[in-house]
Amino acid sequence: MSKNLTKREIDYSKWYNELVVKADLAENSAVRGCMVIKPYGYAIWEKMQAELDRMFKETGHENAYFPLFVPKSLFEAEEKNAEGFAKECAVVTHYRLQNDPDNEGKLRVDPAAKLEEELVVRPTSEAIIWNTYKGWIQSYRDLPLLINQWANVVRWEMRTRLFLRTAEFLWQEGHTAHATKKEALKEAMLMQKVYAEFAENFMAMPVIKGAKSESERFAGADETFTIEALMQDGKALQAGTSHFLGQNFAKAFDVKYTSKEGKQEYVWATSWGVSTRLIGGLIMTHSDDFGLVLPPKLAPIQVVIVPIYKGEEQLEAISEKVDVFVKELRSKGVSVKFDDRDTYRPGAKFAEYELKGVPVRIAIGKRDLENNTVEIARRDTLEKQTVSQDDVVEFVTGLLNDIQENLFNKAIAYRTEHTTVVDTFDEFKDVIENKGGFVSAHWDGTIETEDKIKELTKATIRCIPLDNKIEEGKCVFSGAKSMQRVLFAKSY
Repeated sequence: MSKNLTKREIDYSKWYNELVVKADLAENSAVRGCMVIKPYGYAIWEKMQAELDRMFKETGHENAYFPLFVPKSLFEAEEKNAEGFAKECAVVTHYRLQNDPDNEGKLRVDPAAKLEEELVVRPTSEAIIWNTYKGWIQSYRDLPLLINQWANVVRWEMRTRLFLRTAEFLWQEGHTAHATKKEALKEAMLMQKVYAEFAENFMAMPVIKGAKSESERFAGADETFTIEALMQDGKALQAGTSHFLGQNFAKAFDVKYTSKEGKQEYVWATSWGVSTRLIGGLIMTHSDDFGLVLPPKLAPIQVVIVPIYKGEEQLEAISEKVDVFVKELRSKGVSVKFDDRDTYRPGAKFAEYELKGVPVRIAIGKRDLENNTVEIARRDTLEKQTVSQDDVVEFVTGLLNDIQENLFNKAIAYRTEHTTVVDTFDEFKDVIENKGGFVSAHWDGTIETEDKIKELTKATIRCIPLDNKIEEGKCVFSGAKSMQRVLFAKSY
């Protein structure tokens, strides 16, 4: 198969889909709307998992696991949540198949094996978890309860795209219980901050921290906090959300605690999550027409070493030198691959690792052995340098840090260039249609205006930035008085 990709400026969507498949990250499965995450793609998810899990545990959270199936009556207990997810639910109605007597070898649902109560395949776990928490929480001494689970969920999406929107996806979901509103709000904002730090420090993906408008909130939440990123095609990506659930789920499932004063009080709740959608965000933030560009902190392979040789004798001499590099780099926590396969030529290997976004490539041949040098190429800029073998380890470790920083700065510059302040609806429409990116505009705070703007432009309110300043103005659509700007964009 040709490794050539469709150019981004020609068809960004096609470029993305081709890249995911050709870089061996994922592929569509036999199940409509579901994906197979291949080893290289899963290795990126594992690195994301490891860093996030560490950050969760450092903030006092513990991991647990809850069932995939939710009894329909529990799912319906919190009305807004049930209503919000109803159209995306997969439901189990029977528990057994049997042979069809009229068609040998075929199976059919056994009508006698109908479940007494239908089971919803979890689209999110608030219902089953809060039903469980009722047995875990009795006293103020049981609070706060800080639980996270790594799991899969099913949302029966009609239009799917690998990593960005699939019927089944992997994620983590945190669910916490608190004695006071103040504590729960603090928790929700803390987790938003954790997500933002992960996105910026590990993914090199700048994000804006904000609150969702009422119509964009999570179903069943009193407040949804979000991190919003900007992709290279000018569309926004909701990269993670943290929800202040108030007492909605506590009241729906009758979860109370006895306070220090001996009173029965409903607990306060949060939930928060990020998913394999982050891999889509990683791809679209940094990658180019040659393939993936991965930030070193999340790259499964940070450095690849390719030998250029003729005959076993040259390979043996090169391998002896490479073994020293590999040992020293790994001792500094750098992941290294020495690709000494004799089934591919060096040029094919260079193309493969360029496509897969390996941050640093080292080439070493007979002449390099004679000159005590190597050639080092960086994936982000495609620049090459000749470096003394004596300096390889120090040079590479510094280069990895430089690449990480460069990717973040490049993404910040793109976002700055594609964030536009507008004051009229004509300006708004022009920017959304022709430039893209975030549009900072006054909004009158009504759902009617928000819906009308979405209908006319397909742009939605991505967030009300947390660092917003009071700024008196007029709504970009209705002309009504407004005291702050919000960010609009087309989105994934």
